[in-house]
Amino acid sequence: MPRRITITPHLSSEELESRYRQAKEPVERTHYQIIWLLASGKHTEEVAAVTGYSRSWIYELVWGYNRIGPQSLGDHRHHNRGSSEPLLNDVQQAHLWQALQAAPEDGGQWNGRKVADWIAQLIGRAASRQRGWEYLQQMRFRLRVPRPQHTESSQEEQAQWKKKSGNPSGATTASASRVRRTSVGNG
Repeated sequence: MPRRITITPHLSSEELESRYRQAKEPVERTHYQIIWLLASGKHTEEVAAVTGYSRSWIYELVWGYNRIGPQSLGDHRHHNRGSSEPLLNDVQQAHLWQALQAAPEDGGQWNGRKVADWIAQLIGRAASRQRGWEYLQQMRFRLRVPRPQHTESSQEEQAQWKKKSGNPSGATTASASRVRRTSVGNG
């Protein structure tokens, strides 16, 4: 017979059940349910079958609850503030917009790396390429690369080739289709 897990009595079984039933967030509700069921004398396998949590995760929850108490239960990621302020304020974004209207200093086209380098100069600390790309997307810029051109032939040679390759007989497409129609109709 499996050994039962010992739960430190930070809260009574009734209080655990009450918190389980009153919890608004699903993760917190399930955590209270697990601790309540174990405190009520259920085996870990039964609790795992009821809640869908693995035994190892149930042990983690019990470990935290026994050492810290009810504060360890629930999904604490909701309380993370994240970044408190954007990398560029509104004035700096306006400067970036103006800079994007012209070509970059080193030539070529704007991309994430070039925008990140520009931002790094402005704010005085490093900025990632991804952040530069995000600002480009936010400002609705797209990387527009011109079509490649054949460098071994002149523009005149390319134009002549285009004329020749369009129709091998040298006739225009309208007259070629007329010739085909008449030859099929007369045949």
